[in-house]
Amino acid sequence: MDRPALHAVKRGLGIAALYNVPAPAKINWFLHVLGRRPDGYHDLQTVFQFIDWCDWLDFERRDDGMILRVGDDGLPAEDLSVRAARLLQQHAGCGDGVQIRLRKAIPAQAGLGGGSSDAASTLLALNLLWGLHLPRVELQGLAARLGADVPVFVLGRNAWAEGIGDRLAAVDLPAWSLLVAWPGKGLSTAEVFGSPFLTRSARIETISGFARFAGEGARDSGFMQDLGEKVTGKAVEGKVVEVEGIGRMSLGLGRNDLLPAARAALPEIDQAGAWLLERTGSGFVTMSGSGSAMFSPCESGLRFTGASPQSWMVRKCVALGSHPLLDWAV
Repeated sequence: MDRPALHAVKRGLGIAALYNVPAPAKINWFLHVLGRRPDGYHDLQTVFQFIDWCDWLDFERRDDGMILRVGDDGLPAEDLSVRAARLLQQHAGCGDGVQIRLRKAIPAQAGLGGGSSDAASTLLALNLLWGLHLPRVELQGLAARLGADVPVFVLGRNAWAEGIGDRLAAVDLPAWSLLVAWPGKGLSTAEVFGSPFLTRSARIETISGFARFAGEGARDSGFMQDLGEKVTGKAVEGKVVEVEGIGRMSLGLGRNDLLPAARAALPEIDQAGAWLLERTGSGFVTMSGSGSAMFSPCESGLRFTGASPQSWMVRKCVALGSHPLLDWAV
């Protein structure tokens, strides 16, 4: 993590404040669009993995019931962290308030889930700060009301996802290194999903097929790395799905069906992809979510050289085995 470790300030028998609470970004191993739903949303299949590029939040409990956010004045007053706090307060009938300080590091409209992660970390932190003791499944229900990507951050596990991204099965994924580049401009998720360049007829995959995909999918890229002996899946409802052993496994990253639409809206995406490939040598690059961030796997010892365009944000990251706040709910 790129900030000091989180810490709590206690007052009496309770917690008065939580500082340096991480809200990690995510990437998508692949993203397939299966079709448009009657409600206008799209059925998807994807695999989420958290990475160590984080926003950071401080929470100070208030006795007057007010919810305030300070810092990052470029955000709307009712950003997702504030909306999450209000939703939890109303749901629990809680009389406490909070002052939230948000330190943004994850770029907006990048497909990295920054706002969704902020909301999830807010739910988890305030559940602790306010002493609510709500179970994780209840927090996930609230998360789903805030956005399709919020529940996976509350789940706290890397996950196979279906539906609009809200039907989750936790999967154990190995840690690996990647280089991420955001080309200085964001993309509207609605614009990308509404693009005439978007195809909506991907073949339906299965979690067992994902194991084969993880074992074989990236071999054409020429990038192979020993990342662990197997990938396993554990469904949210408690059923354990054992995915076949992989042994010396490739990254198994695959296509993102949103990439043609994103490329048409923002040609700089191709520039970012080419820049990454020159530095990682992995032979593979793709987009996270609906963009505009691109990522490419790299060796753990990579020291990338060559300046990126001034407006870009580039970071070498590590893909995480789980969310740093996994133990904050049961």
